[in-house]
Amino acid sequence: MRKLLVAVAAAALALSACSSGGGAGGDGNVTITFWDNNGGPAREPIYKELISRFEAANPTIKVEYVGIPSASVQQKYDTAIAGGETPDVGGVTTSYLAHLVGQEALAPLDDRINGGALKDKLLPSLVETVRQTAPDGKLYIVPSSANMDIIWYRVDWFKDAGIEPPKTWDEFITAATKLTDTAANKYGYTIRGGAGSVFQLITEAYAYSGVDTFFKDGKSTLADQANAELVDKIADLYKKATPEADVNNSFTQMIAQFTGGSVAMMHHNLGSYSDVTKALGDKVAAIPLPVGPSGKRTVVPNPTDGFAVFKNSENQDAAWKFAEFLTSAESNSYWNEKVGQIPANTDVRSAAWIDKAAHVKMALGVLEDSATVLVPAPVYLPQYSSITKTDSEPQYQKVLLGELSAQQFLDDMAKKLTEAQKEWEDRK
Repeated sequence: MRKLLVAVAAAALALSACSSGGGAGGDGNVTITFWDNNGGPAREPIYKELISRFEAANPTIKVEYVGIPSASVQQKYDTAIAGGETPDVGGVTTSYLAHLVGQEALAPLDDRINGGALKDKLLPSLVETVRQTAPDGKLYIVPSSANMDIIWYRVDWFKDAGIEPPKTWDEFITAATKLTDTAANKYGYTIRGGAGSVFQLITEAYAYSGVDTFFKDGKSTLADQANAELVDKIADLYKKATPEADVNNSFTQMIAQFTGGSVAMMHHNLGSYSDVTKALGDKVAAIPLPVGPSGKRTVVPNPTDGFAVFKNSENQDAAWKFAEFLTSAESNSYWNEKVGQIPANTDVRSAAWIDKAAHVKMALGVLEDSATVLVPAPVYLPQYSSITKTDSEPQYQKVLLGELSAQQFLDDMAKKLTEAQKEWEDRK
């Protein structure tokens, strides 16, 4: 009987140990898995350093780092969710946040944020962007950093020409024209006409029009007449103040033209800081997208980066502790200084590196300005990517070539977005 009781007790202990799962050891130690949603040689060392710091401060928690290429991360998450093998913590952007929330894969973080060290420490504009992306308005990621569309410009060209950096779109058009000398292979601007072009064009259109919402009464505002005016203005620059090859430009070709020294202005975002400064040094600087006739500053935000705790995790407290650590002032400062993006933790605002990074300081000023209106694109729509890329990029090239009117181009895209929004609302 004694042998039987011992055997039963041993089996019970073994079952208990197995059911703890998620890497929890019998000695109280826990191992959690973290997926980097844009893994690669540039980011991995930064995360490895932060993980080392976290483990030193939390000796009972070990973090396994897994780098996932950004091009395949959404598919990887889908596969992991279907198989019940999600990570404990994962990098997630608002571009596919709603997709993951729709699968009930993420744990809401509102209570954890409001009850911890991050309460009132996150940039309100980023928090609002995250809330607007989730169908129920909850925070399923804690925002960590943001990007913003800007104009990179050649300081030396503007100085030599006696021109001030443009603050309005009319000044932008004038500067692009004046700084063009086709005989010398010098152009005032470079257009992104190929892959990735339409999102940039959308940010330009709303910056010009001042339209302050992407949908009104369920209908896309993209086809607003003022948005079409901007598309016409940009298309009119093609081949006059831009290289002819721009119609096929992806990011790679566009950045090559700008850093190669033949272009005065380029629209991209903070993410190209390393490329442009490595090539041009202090000859390059950044300004916000100009404002239009309304005088309002309207910004279509880039997807916000953040960290999610997966509902399937059996160590959610440890997972949250790591996510909270990554967005603490010290970690958030370290990360964003390395990658040149906008920190989400407002305590980083006073960090010394912010004053030295003029492009980040400028972008922060825009997002912190109470007069700035954010117009989030509906990246939560399942069809958004196919509508704005597969369907619309070839059509935009027709606009540049004079084969399609700007208004018709926007009308077609707006119709598809309106239909997609209605389907999404009906499902919600």
